Amino acid sequence: MELDLQAVKLNDAIKAANPAVLDMLSAKGKAIFFPKLGILAQSAEANGKEINATIGIALEDDGSPVALPSISKNLNLPANDAYPYAPSPGRADIRKIWKGMIEKKNPGLAGKTFSNPVVTAALTHGLSMAGYLFCDEGDTVILPDLFWENYGLIFTNAFGAGLDTFPTYTEAGGGVPEGRFNTAGLKAKLAAPSKNGKKIVLLNFPNNPSGYTPLPSEVKEIVAAVNAAAAKGDKVVVLIDDAYFGLVFEDNVYKQSIFCDLGDLHPNVLAVKIDGATKEDYVWGFRVGFLTYAIKGGTPALYEALEAKTGGAIRGNISNSSNPAQSLLVRSWSAGEYESEKKQKFDLLKRRYDEVKRILAAHPEYKEQFSPLPFNSGYFMCIKPKADPEALRQKLLKDYSTGTINFGSILRLAFSATPTGKLEKLFENVFKASRELSGN
Repeated sequence: MELDLQAVKLNDAIKAANPAVLDMLSAKGKAIFFPKLGILAQSAEANGKEINATIGIALEDDGSPVALPSISKNLNLPANDAYPYAPSPGRADIRKIWKGMIEKKNPGLAGKTFSNPVVTAALTHGLSMAGYLFCDEGDTVILPDLFWENYGLIFTNAFGAGLDTFPTYTEAGGGVPEGRFNTAGLKAKLAAPSKNGKKIVLLNFPNNPSGYTPLPSEVKEIVAAVNAAAAKGDKVVVLIDDAYFGLVFEDNVYKQSIFCDLGDLHPNVLAVKIDGATKEDYVWGFRVGFLTYAIKGGTPALYEALEAKTGGAIRGNISNSSNPAQSLLVRSWSAGEYESEKKQKFDLLKRRYDEVKRILAAHPEYKEQFSPLPFNSGYFMCIKPKADPEALRQKLLKDYSTGTINFGSILRLAFSATPTGKLEKLFENVFKASRELSGN
């Protein structure tokens, strides 16, 4: 396929800044561009004119957006913050604010360069856009074996990339997780030969489903493994799913995003941070996420080209993300009570986490029926039951009015969604149902 001249110019800018990044792009990624010569450019040229017959929305005679009063009366936003399209890469104000928030939450980024965040329709769409830009059919994505099932739909079903997993935890023997992230497993996958000189890694901390975030020592080992692959010549794209960023409940856990450590690691390592307000700010239905790039030696020209390609992929996929949702978030972040409100919700989840730890410590007999997997953060924890997980899940539904998620050999329990006062009953139900299935 002959590339559009606009795509060629972006590719040339990327190649001039860092040829390795151009090699990381998929065929779709190389071909995509943000259109500056068509409808969008012509509409921009007409801004401020007496008659502007370019915009693909409907306006009242006074120039305000056409809106149904039955909708407007339920929406506490100015019409221009709700009804018009947002730009494909996202509103300029929300991108600037989120970049500042990333820096504030991650002091390790001080003095380092990274791109402006591009707005996506939350994390799933951000991951999908990363797949579009970096995954060709036949590529593989390296990740732990405990992962969000949607990764399969995104990377395999949509883009034809395989999932190459390694055990999430090291083992103490007998199949019992020891409680350390399996950095040796990741290192082995990264050290294996690659067919095209490119490696794609997906890291999700706090992890869904396990609720595990690495310790600082484990992060150093992860970074060293990625650096070793890059040093031998592999081009490494690290997709960082930071959906649950900030929800860390233990002091000894790494509290920043691993984006800090990977973003200026090596010219062959492109860190792609995929995050958003969905879980961080408890607005699951708003569907506002962000995609941000960093690489050692990254230049404004390189980042602008990557942002343009991302904007083009979004333009050709969903056009743009929700304007009212972006407007509401900007207003919330600017409110004086935002930080205190967010702390209140964090404290609620921390109390539930602490209650789960207390319950498990108070009931050593539970280990007769299930082993808790290591967890220290996020929304979830997992257990490895003695009984068949699916049979246990079904029995819990039928006889105990209790819902859990089966992940093959484990069950995921969402303490985030369980009232604090019912956590004791949740684990008691699991124990009783498992005992009934095992007959002891």
